Amino acid sequence: MTKKLAAEFIGTFTLVLFGCGAAVLAGFGHVGQLGIAFAFGLAIVAMAYGIGPISGCHVNPAVSFGAWVAGRMSVNELVGYVIAQCLGAIVGAGALYLIASGQVGYNINVSGLGQNGYGNFSPAQYALWSCLIFEALATCLFVVTILGVTQNASTELVAGLVIGLTLTVIHIVGIQVTGVSVNPARSLGPALLVGGAAAGQLWAFIVAPLVGAGIAGLAFRIKFLTEER
Repeated sequence: MTKKLAAEFIGTFTLVLFGCGAAVLAGFGHVGQLGIAFAFGLAIVAMAYGIGPISGCHVNPAVSFGAWVAGRMSVNELVGYVIAQCLGAIVGAGALYLIASGQVGYNINVSGLGQNGYGNFSPAQYALWSCLIFEALATCLFVVTILGVTQNASTELVAGLVIGLTLTVIHIVGIQVTGVSVNPARSLGPALLVGGAAAGQLWAFIVAPLVGAGIAGLAFRIKFLTEER
């Protein structure tokens, strides 16, 4: 279990550092929305093959919650995974801040750390209800993909690539809506360090992804999306 928790910590740290890092250190002026989307997706691909054999590479409390609802992990495992993921995200955001603060003129209150937001703090000022719907639906489809592609040993070799590309397309579609969370830990790390409105709006990026993940997990638990054998 210690190895699994360490793997989840490292994986979530990497996701936040590289994914949010692409937005903060490179940004729309250099790599653009597509580049940021691929940074998140490729970070997942790398970790899926790097730590996947150890922990399954959830690196996301919503994914772990969906797996628990589907009956694929115990409560104790769920709690341990979530704690490791949240700590990894916080440390990853801290590392990103240390790097970003070395740039002349960087101000965390202006440039942020790739935090998520709705309303006036949505990249394109989408309303709260739009953001909640997007996050719930995107997370549901993301977890469906993960639980589906990992239910058969014959797809293990391509699972990491499929999952990473799914996260990429979610970001391509949703960056302008919320900045894309689909991952409460990924939202937690930057929001805690930025504070203010980012911290105040954090609840939305915890609740919506968990709702979406729960629906996906339930679909597998009742065998609605389970492969026939």
